[in-house]
Amino acid sequence: MLEAIAVLAAGFWAGMINVVVGSGTLVTFPTLLLFGYPPLVANVSNNIGLVGGGITGTVGYRRELAGHGPALRRLLPASVLGGSTGAVLLLVLPADAFRMIVPALIAVGLVMVVWGPALQRRARRGTGPDLATMSPRRLAVVVAGIYLLGIYGGYFGAAQGVLIVGLMSALTAEGLQSITGLKNLLTTAVNAVAAIAFLILSPESVDWTAVALIAAGATLGGVAGARFGRRLSPLLMRTLIVVVGLAAIVRMLFFG
Repeated sequence: MLEAIAVLAAGFWAGMINVVVGSGTLVTFPTLLLFGYPPLVANVSNNIGLVGGGITGTVGYRRELAGHGPALRRLLPASVLGGSTGAVLLLVLPADAFRMIVPALIAVGLVMVVWGPALQRRARRGTGPDLATMSPRRLAVVVAGIYLLGIYGGYFGAAQGVLIVGLMSALTAEGLQSITGLKNLLTTAVNAVAAIAFLILSPESVDWTAVALIAAGATLGGVAGARFGRRLSPLLMRTLIVVVGLAAIVRMLFFG
């Protein structure tokens, strides 16, 4: 009973923090390891369980997605393809080969989050490239970045949201709430396609008890996160992103 309550609570917190800043995996994944789940089973079950929270969080931020249809027709396929690639890599490659560079990826994302406002101000002095008006070449760079982060998300996924926010803050003039809405949709797409790949290619790696508990908590957490996150100021949002990202780096470097 204690284990079930702990995993359910971790799912709720992960669902809420994924909607607001990302990095919810850094709550649920270590929790499953603590209770003795094998790393691969914990990773796969966690990924599937968090899909529900991503859906409710995306619905909660649907207003921020308005007007982004043309860009999403390019970004969503990139996320789906990247998530599929990452899920397959997880099942065929040793985990250490990729996880060694995870702290560096998160650090780059945090730098982009911190410098995002200055880069956006500089962009607005020129052409003001939001997603609807940026050049095809610049949009292609964003799409390529989303694809690479989709691979990472399908493989492990911790702080994928932080990295997407950092990338889009650096390369677009979108507001942070708008970026958060896009981030929620794209990370949910990655998680969903990776979950499908896991179910098809490695069903024995799924622990359905863990999936059910995380899914229940994360789905409710996604609703709470969408309501709470909308009220936060951009400065506070960025501060939370940096704090969570630094915590992720510390956990990975010193607590494995």
